[in-house]
Amino acid sequence: MKMVKSLLLGTAAGLAAVTAGQAADLPVKAKPVEYVKVCSLYGAGFYYMPGTDICLKIGGYARAETTYHSNGNFAGGPTAGDVNNRTTSEFVMRARAYITADSREQTALGTARTYFAVGIADTDTGPAIAFSPLFINRAFIQWAGITAGITQSFFDFYSAAAVGYRAYLPSSDTGDSGWWLWAYTAQLGNGLTATISAEQRRMSQIIGFTDNTIALAPAGSGSLVAGALGNNGQGYGGLQVPDIVGNIRLDQTWGSAQIMAAAHEVNAPYYGTVATLPDSETGHPGDQWGWVVGAGLRWNFPYFAQGDYFQSQVNYTHGGLRYLNMGNNSPNFGWERGGHYGFGVMSDCVYGANVIPAGTIVATGGTGCNLTTAWEINAAYEHYWTPQFHESFVFGYERAEYNSQANAILCTSELTAAAVFTGTAAIAPAGCNNNWALWSGATRFQYDVTKTLYLGVEFLYQHLDSASLPGNVLGTAWAAGRLLPATNDLNNTTQIQGMNNLAVTLRMHKDFLP
Repeated sequence: MKMVKSLLLGTAAGLAAVTAGQAADLPVKAKPVEYVKVCSLYGAGFYYMPGTDICLKIGGYARAETTYHSNGNFAGGPTAGDVNNRTTSEFVMRARAYITADSREQTALGTARTYFAVGIADTDTGPAIAFSPLFINRAFIQWAGITAGITQSFFDFYSAAAVGYRAYLPSSDTGDSGWWLWAYTAQLGNGLTATISAEQRRMSQIIGFTDNTIALAPAGSGSLVAGALGNNGQGYGGLQVPDIVGNIRLDQTWGSAQIMAAAHEVNAPYYGTVATLPDSETGHPGDQWGWVVGAGLRWNFPYFAQGDYFQSQVNYTHGGLRYLNMGNNSPNFGWERGGHYGFGVMSDCVYGANVIPAGTIVATGGTGCNLTTAWEINAAYEHYWTPQFHESFVFGYERAEYNSQANAILCTSELTAAAVFTGTAAIAPAGCNNNWALWSGATRFQYDVTKTLYLGVEFLYQHLDSASLPGNVLGTAWAAGRLLPATNDLNNTTQIQGMNNLAVTLRMHKDFLP
């Protein structure tokens, strides 16, 4: 019996040893899966990042659109040097897509938020396909009233993108491009806030006529060609101080209202660019502060139809035209239709050096910076015919005016190949007036298939009240090449008159999470 018991115990011990050895070769049992948890603190689409208290939402959209009769230019439209000849692309197509990320968490001083939006775009303008592999229009942090990074300017109120598709209808809206800033917003209660913001400077251009050279760029670019000055800020000195923007805003159930202002440094480069004279000896106009004031109103009209609203904004500036015309990236307007031509120069400041008429030696001094005065109004009404079908009615007007000295300096350059007497001695001949205005009217029909998918069509009409030259013909301005692109087919007898254009845009847009 003892022998049987010993045998059984030995067998059990052996089996236990074998089992233990086999178990050592098996994988370790996985930990329980940590499922994603919904975060309901900040609205739909947020979830907790596993193992943290941070809530995250990933979103984005895809968009396809095409425009007819816009000079092959989504940003500038017909005003951007449209020569209306065989080289003009009347049809343009674009595909665009964005990815967005919004993260938030609670701190002792409130919600800390980070947000970014990065995208790609492919635009077919006819002669070439322009592919933008990566661009960013949002990358900012918000915490304890501070907003820092790339977002929308705190000067903005009127939303152009909410009621239309083409950005070249003039407005201050930076929503599509994004704008660098560092701001603080104080919550004053009952929907009232106040914000002070240091922002990327909004530059149109500074036009300076120096020693027979037109100083459109720090090194001088040589001609005042309408619509051909692509880069904003030509003729500005180096960045010394950001724009200072402030607003007071009220948001209520009936709508919103805002008053705003901005201070903008206008610092021109030197009077002279003669190679034999160092810049330090040529002098320069004194720095000046341009300014902009504005007011905006949004009024909801649910008693007409759910979702109906009216929005408007009025801006007035002395030396800050970019606050009026954010969407159009061509500083000067140039436009041909039916063998006629219209133009308008957009500049924050015009100055001229005192030049010896027979030579290129810069005399001492010149004019100061003549700041340009301009104003605009935007207004739109959005009406819902049904919960899914809605239409916007849009109006815009912009006008720029130059003082007598600035006008004389511009006229001297426009009418003579050699810019003599461009400083304090400049005289504007009869019939030369560089003031201009742009009228815009649009309607957009949109069908919201779902909350994240829509189809729409927009009709945008624009009229340019052109600047004028003596006899209302291009004359020597054409011969001097000051106002026209080199490919233009016009001549010195071409009549100057107001221009008209009707552009049509078709768009399809799908959000995968707003």
